[in-house]
Amino acid sequence: MSREELDNPMTVRPKPAALAIVNNNNGYHRDNEEEGESKLEPNVGLEFDSAEEAQEFYNLYATKLGFRIRIGQLYRSRVDGSVISRRFVCSKEGFQTTSRTGCPAFIRVQKADSGKWVLANVKKEHNHELESSGEICPSRIQRKNIPNPKSSVVVVVSTRTGLRSIDEDGPGPSGIIDLKRFKREKIDVELQPRGSEPYKGLEFTSAGEAYEFYNAYASNSGFKVRIGQLFRSKNDGSITSRRFVCSKEGHQHPSRVGCGAFMRIQRQDTGRWLVDRFQNEHNHELGLPADASGRVKGFKEEASTVLENMDLVELNGGLSLVTRGRESRIGSDWYNELFEYFQARQADDMGFFYAVEMHNGRAMSVFWADARSRFSCTQFGDAVVFDTTYRKGGSYSVPLASFIGINHHRQPVLLGCALIAEESEESFTWVFQAWLRAMSGRHPVSIVADQDRAIQHSIAQVFPGTHHRFSAWQLKATEQENIGELLSMNPEFKYEYETCIFQSQTANEFEAAWNVLVNKYNLRKNTWLMEMYRMRKSWVPLHIRGTFFAGIPMDGSLKSYFGTILTSQTPLNEFLIRYQKALEQRREEERKEDFNSFNLQAVLHTKDPIEDQCRRLYTITMFQVFQKELLECYSFVGIKINVEGAISRYLVQKSGSGDERNTVAFNASNLNVSCSCKMFEFEGVLCRHALKVFQIMNVRELPSRYILHRWTKDAKYGILRDVDSGGASQDHKALMLWSLREEAKNYIEAGTASLERYKLAFEIMQEGRRNLCWQN
Repeated sequence: MSREELDNPMTVRPKPAALAIVNNNNGYHRDNEEEGESKLEPNVGLEFDSAEEAQEFYNLYATKLGFRIRIGQLYRSRVDGSVISRRFVCSKEGFQTTSRTGCPAFIRVQKADSGKWVLANVKKEHNHELESSGEICPSRIQRKNIPNPKSSVVVVVSTRTGLRSIDEDGPGPSGIIDLKRFKREKIDVELQPRGSEPYKGLEFTSAGEAYEFYNAYASNSGFKVRIGQLFRSKNDGSITSRRFVCSKEGHQHPSRVGCGAFMRIQRQDTGRWLVDRFQNEHNHELGLPADASGRVKGFKEEASTVLENMDLVELNGGLSLVTRGRESRIGSDWYNELFEYFQARQADDMGFFYAVEMHNGRAMSVFWADARSRFSCTQFGDAVVFDTTYRKGGSYSVPLASFIGINHHRQPVLLGCALIAEESEESFTWVFQAWLRAMSGRHPVSIVADQDRAIQHSIAQVFPGTHHRFSAWQLKATEQENIGELLSMNPEFKYEYETCIFQSQTANEFEAAWNVLVNKYNLRKNTWLMEMYRMRKSWVPLHIRGTFFAGIPMDGSLKSYFGTILTSQTPLNEFLIRYQKALEQRREEERKEDFNSFNLQAVLHTKDPIEDQCRRLYTITMFQVFQKELLECYSFVGIKINVEGAISRYLVQKSGSGDERNTVAFNASNLNVSCSCKMFEFEGVLCRHALKVFQIMNVRELPSRYILHRWTKDAKYGILRDVDSGGASQDHKALMLWSLREEAKNYIEAGTASLERYKLAFEIMQEGRRNLCWQN
């Protein structure tokens, strides 16, 4: 396809007695001119034999109304690479040239299972004046004659990049045309990259070719590029992924505005590079397209220096690639403001901790946590969310990441904050190590964090043994990127996909359902699905339920700690004020719940002594969670299915319905209970199924191990009851340290209110110290 076809108004070669009309069954055929003139109108549901026919139809409609069209975006099947959807747009769509006005008019046709092309979307309104229909002549559709009469093929070729962009009605077995077959075709290799838009699935022979292609596309679109982040293999250190970004990405320079446009490529097992992510939306105005002479020359990719530490900068009026070191996304002004705040906090808070990463004498990432956060971690640091939602929009002023726990009221509690200098493994590793030092070296049981390889590697290195679960928002985003079209267009696939993931109860069930899914829909070669299968233990509920996550929902609907008070767009002059406001607001909410739990009582709904036992121990919020399970258990029945020594197994299912059923194992010798639903393992509260078996066995009081100390009223300041409440001796020591420190802080505040109170407080403290020493 030539550049004229891609960028210039379409031309159609009219046939003497054949204009397009709509027939009675919403199909499209050729007939006499008079009838065509009256019924030539695009409407959803129109059918065409081919995409070219739809294009010709739209062109005739455009000629009649007084505008011209261009070929717009196409979408390819993730299964076989064939084109499944096409857009034809008004010639004034976009803003790449001064003559374009961003006109929204277009039609989109979609390939149906029957092989027909159906008009799926249409927008008829234009934002510019139309010419009179007589001023625009029906234009010609230009097509090359390519030797293969059995299929209609449009090929875009660049011998410089080795790029293949194929649009064919019937792809060959491999899905890729051998470019050597068209060796003698004289195609303009310079125009091709400048007229083509990247798309997921596009292949290159090297990262250098991908860079040249994206740079050519950027030149034609009116922006400049920089070489962004890279990822390396943990096994051999080789580069496995690269990002090329808009030159206005980030905020390190006043000219940068945090633009989110980028193209990411990933190295395949074959050695080729595949576009796996592409974002073409900019948050700034684009310039005029550059001419061919303004292009940046590509770089040589060698085994030892594959695009590493390179940047694209303006030098002497031109663009050049220069070597760079690690950069910080944090503006220099931030450090001065933060350090002043840190020093002021340390004067008031002896437990305040902060650390700064230094690289070649420059400040990079920053981490901080006050005494309250460090104290909270001793009791609520078992399940942690590493919140990096600043990355969601792609544009941000401050790269703020936070460590969030879940307190005994099921509220988010702050366990530390960080500003991330750059999204590299080095930065994330440093931040995790700083958090670990601040929290007395206590590793979390589980952590919810993004699935980026840099974060995965850092967690594995700093928190070995911690179960890393992927962030739900990022999972949804990548799912939409990679199989979103299939999910939206095929309800049967969507149902089977979600059933496989969310309904599988055992590993064997999941494996069987997954194999059926990928085979039935020919997805064996879908690289994203294969990668997600390899990492299934980090996102499939079946593999997550067996680990304690404090009940953090699978769908990721955890309430943001800072809410709307503090966002990724907060300017420097408001950041610390808003941060402190959000902190005080959250901690006030926690104090209210503490007061309610100690001073209010929930209503009992049964005469079961277990209900009264849990009301006395749990916070109000957690008692309500337990009470719901207890009440639900009355609508279940339990049937003993086998006995092995002291262990009895029960099938517990809802009365009158077999939809919800689980297996419960009960040990009569020690009152141990285990349910296949894994609610206790995941959430720390006994499920209705286990409670039903306790009822059957006439257990009148829950063993203490099934009432986690972290969910009780005394979780924050309470005394450790016994070693069965969980944790090792060093955890108990840390809890005692921070509990006494927090109590001492309140004691000092009360004791310094007046001279009389100071004297009394000092005497009490001296007497207490003498008693402690006497006991030793």
